[in-house]
Amino acid sequence: MSEKGTKPDFWQSTSNSTIRERCKYILNQELLSDVKFFVRDHRSEGGSANKPISGHKFVLAISSPVFYAMFYGDMAERGNTVEISDCDYESLMELFRFIYCDEANLTPDNVMQLMYLAKKYMLPSLADKCSTFLQENLDGSNVFNVLPHAQKYEEKGLLDRCWKVIDEETEEAVKSDGFVTIDGSTLEKLVERDTLRINEVELFRAIDRWAVKECQKKGLAAKGSEKRRILGERIVKGIRFPLMSQKEFASVVLDCAILTTKECFEMVKYFSDAPLTTPLGFMRAQRAGQHSIVSRFGSIGRGNWGYSGRGPDVIGISVDKPIKLHAVRFFGSESNTYSVTLIVQRSGDISTSKTMGNFSSELIRSELGDYYGFNVFFQCPILLVKNASYYLTATISGTNSSYGDLGQSTVQKCGVIFNFLKRTGSTDVRRGQFSEFLFTPVS
Repeated sequence: MSEKGTKPDFWQSTSNSTIRERCKYILNQELLSDVKFFVRDHRSEGGSANKPISGHKFVLAISSPVFYAMFYGDMAERGNTVEISDCDYESLMELFRFIYCDEANLTPDNVMQLMYLAKKYMLPSLADKCSTFLQENLDGSNVFNVLPHAQKYEEKGLLDRCWKVIDEETEEAVKSDGFVTIDGSTLEKLVERDTLRINEVELFRAIDRWAVKECQKKGLAAKGSEKRRILGERIVKGIRFPLMSQKEFASVVLDCAILTTKECFEMVKYFSDAPLTTPLGFMRAQRAGQHSIVSRFGSIGRGNWGYSGRGPDVIGISVDKPIKLHAVRFFGSESNTYSVTLIVQRSGDISTSKTMGNFSSELIRSELGDYYGFNVFFQCPILLVKNASYYLTATISGTNSSYGDLGQSTVQKCGVIFNFLKRTGSTDVRRGQFSEFLFTPVS
């Protein structure tokens, strides 16, 4: 801001009737200033010259605990100049504008720097404004640029929004420039998500592109063995090669040379329907983002559905058209893990389908609303034939969870009518577990 001319007498009352207006009047002015900040100005010639900002210790100190400690604490700065090296002039001016005027002129170019400064100088209200701005301007093209900052600053709302955008706009997100800049742990979390909306071969192309970029960063030849080592087993095993067509696997995956000879051999046998001598080693279940989802409840009850002393949760289901049932979704609670054994049995049939394991509860956004829960996938989808009754029995152990309420006995989704039936146990048609079902209609 340019220096104002001679200050009029009684400037405090001349068009400055509020404390906000008076603070705005002295923003970056010599008037009453008792400290100068020197910060680099990218717009200067060479982009490295320091430019001064006039400050007022009292105004800064009553807004920020960090500035208070800097100017009035036991280890207070004794001089009247402060050099700032971790931001630029424009960003620091916007920080001061917020402190003096309670205004935040946020743009895509400055919001990340202001988020950093808000955290550094302990201004939570500015951090909230930055988080809201980022959430409102988030899409597949920029989500991987924002995600690392949301993780670093532990902005939970922003982090949840990032993953929601990734789930809904997966293909655009993994093709963005920001995707190849994420770290390996983020890629691990991505590839293991059931909720991605992308064909598996396109996900593999993106992961291979990430591996090639990592090889370049490390000065390595981008050959198959190096890419495999950089990716690690968790990422490679998280790719669901069985969901690809044989042509996609042969034309895309084989040429990248990431899989071992044995893995390629086993996949060829899988595509040819030849007997496998050992387990395949790659998941065959479709990702939830590729499925239709039916909810049976009208609302969510929070946090007092317990498992100790209860019998298994059981619900019956029938459909008027055949479907493949890929997974069942259960309620959970934040940051908790549940041990589940899930059995599906057709009425009058002694054979059953069974799956079991430990499942970590994550935030789920669905037409039912936002809640913490988890998906239990079947190793192979279960065919539910029309007009037959099936009973799902879940034995669950873990901390108390949410539960569904105002359940409906009949729900229609994607042209399929679902009928839910009471049998035994705590869960019934109106309330309890089995929040949603992930399925695909069979034509």
